[in-house]
Order: sequence, then structure tokens, then C-alpha cells
Amino acid sequence: MTALHSTEPATVYLSCWARVPAVTIAEVDRALYDDRSLVKQLAMRRTLFVFPRDLLPAVVSSASARVAAAERARMAKDIVAAGIAKDGDRWLDGARSEVLARLEVEPQGRTARELRTEEPALDVTVPGPGGQIWGTSRVLLHLGLTGDVVRGANTSHWRTSRPRWTRTRDWLGTDIPPLDAREGYREIVRRWLYSFGPGTEADLVWWLGATKTIVRTALAEVGAVSVSLDSGDTGWLLPDDLDEVADPDPWVALLPVLDPTVMGWQQRDFYLGPHKAPLFDAWGNAGTTAWANGRIVGCWVQDADAAVRVFLLEPVSESERQALDAEAERLTGWLAGERVGTGYTSPAMKDALLNVSRRVHDITS
Repeated sequence: MTALHSTEPATVYLSCWARVPAVTIAEVDRALYDDRSLVKQLAMRRTLFVFPRDLLPAVVSSASARVAAAERARMAKDIVAAGIAKDGDRWLDGARSEVLARLEVEPQGRTARELRTEEPALDVTVPGPGGQIWGTSRVLLHLGLTGDVVRGANTSHWRTSRPRWTRTRDWLGTDIPPLDAREGYREIVRRWLYSFGPGTEADLVWWLGATKTIVRTALAEVGAVSVSLDSGDTGWLLPDDLDEVADPDPWVALLPVLDPTVMGWQQRDFYLGPHKAPLFDAWGNAGTTAWANGRIVGCWVQDADAAVRVFLLEPVSESERQALDAEAERLTGWLAGERVGTGYTSPAMKDALLNVSRRVHDITS
């Protein structure tokens, strides 16, 4: 999948559950925190992802570096506007150095709360654009963008995130090797085409949060081949990925909020149909989705007993309905009574939750 969305911690686990038969929460934890073959990293579009460890050099040198430069400019401006320092860049450099010095003597890492207590100079309240407030966590965010620190061990439940921020060299055993930004973008585009191709130039520009020039250069360097899409647009494929693909057997899937497949393209009509409005919030964040044979047909929520319920946005065949219900039962069993909250409730999910609530009311009445 190239990367898994990790804005909400549970998405990583549920995205794996949907694709890996019999995967357990413990196995995902082991990949994240023991083997450390998966690493959380803020990158494209200032979004938190989980990347395979070998892709980190490409990501940090390109997409993360681009966001880091924009963040530095905003942070320095906010510091000056708040009257904390006359030179915002100098203040940020000093704050970064203080954090790294503390983490050098605490190789197991520290939480943001611990760092605020131990380094009083970092415990500042800075008003930002739109009334946003930031302090220590924003400094840690910038250190993560530049690859100096990573989100290490989670001190909370798998459904929530309270990481111990840890120096990268302590968590991974080495610093992240530097790459040229152009080389980094080239590798990310190659991986994206492997996972999501055929896709358009516009898809890549949006997904990367990059420019047309960056994307066009990367497409040329990986030798991408242009193909015609059913929409009439030009798509791109890797040169060794041109063989015709046979239709798969019938399949269904229940994907979590912000799943990488749902968020993989900018142009989504080929799997959304008329359902974009009910499945995404006003900022373009996807809620849960129910799939049948390559199209989104609904969403899923949990009822008062934590059972997974599928709600349809269009009619499906009896066999598809049975398969979706079986998948819902499988997910209910896997969650074992755990309720997965979200800050990205789509209109379809809100309607589904209302229906669940009404059913409970009718039963109890």
C-alpha cells in the first residue's frame, strides 16, 4: 500500500485487518514497536503516515522536508508575533537543540508532557493562525519532519496515541541516510504507481502535496507509461506493469476512516459513483467504507454493543449483502468488544449511527 494513514492510530490496525488474514493487534504492535519495520512519519500534506522503514530516507528527504520548510516559516512567524522572541528561527533552533539534548540522556524517549515539565523553556503557549494554540508538541512535530526524532513506544492503548518521542538513531539504531529530494520523490512516485496505478498526474500532485514539475520529473525518471483511462484522462503505469489484469473473484471489504485505498486518488468517481458527499467530511476526510467488487456501496459503524453494522448507500445483490454481513461479523469478533472512536464521522456514518440509535430506542420501548 506504500503507506498507511495514521492520523487516527486505529486506522493502521484496521487497514491491516482488512488485508491480512488472521492478523492480530499484537502482530501490528510488534511491527511498529519491536521489529520497528514500520515507522510513523509526518509527510505528504502534513499528514501522519506509517511507512515501511526502507522508504523513510525517500520520504524524509522529499515530502517531509517540503512540509518542514513550511512549518518552520509559520512557527518562526508565530513566535515573533507572540512576543516570545525577536528572532523566531533562532528560538526554534534553540528549542530543537534542548529537546535533542534531553533525549540524548533519555534514549528510551520522553512524552510531550514529560518534556514540558523537564524543559520549562519549551512550555510556551503560542497562538497561531485561526486561533490555533501550539507549544512543545509543535517543536516535536518539526523535529519529526526533519527526521531527528520519531514517535517511539506508545504509552497508551492501541486506539489512541501518546508516544515517547525518541531520537531516530536510538529507535532505529541509525540516523536516516540523507537523499537528494529529487531521488526521494522518484522513489515515492514509483511506490505509488506500484500500489495505485494507473493514476493521473493530478492524483499524484494531490497525494504528494507537491508540484506538477516535481511529479512530471519523477514520472519521466521512473519511465512511467501513459495509458488511456475510461474517464478519458491520461493515466500512468510503471513500465513493468502493463499486462492486462484478470477480473478478480467477487469480494467485499470494510475499510476504516482515512484508509489508504479510499484516500489514494484525487479523482475518485470510478469507485465512488454518486456517493462522494455522504462518505467524506467537508475537509475531504473519508469515513468508514463498505466495498463490493471495486465500488463503495456504504459505510459501517458500531452499535451500542460494539457490534459492526453495515449501512448501504445503494442496492446490492443478496450474495453481496451476505458477504458484507459476514465481514461485519468477522470484524466484530476481531474487535472483541472494543469500540473504535473517530474524529472523522462522515454524513453517511452519522445517518447510520442515528438509525442504530433509533433501533435501540424502538427495542427498549
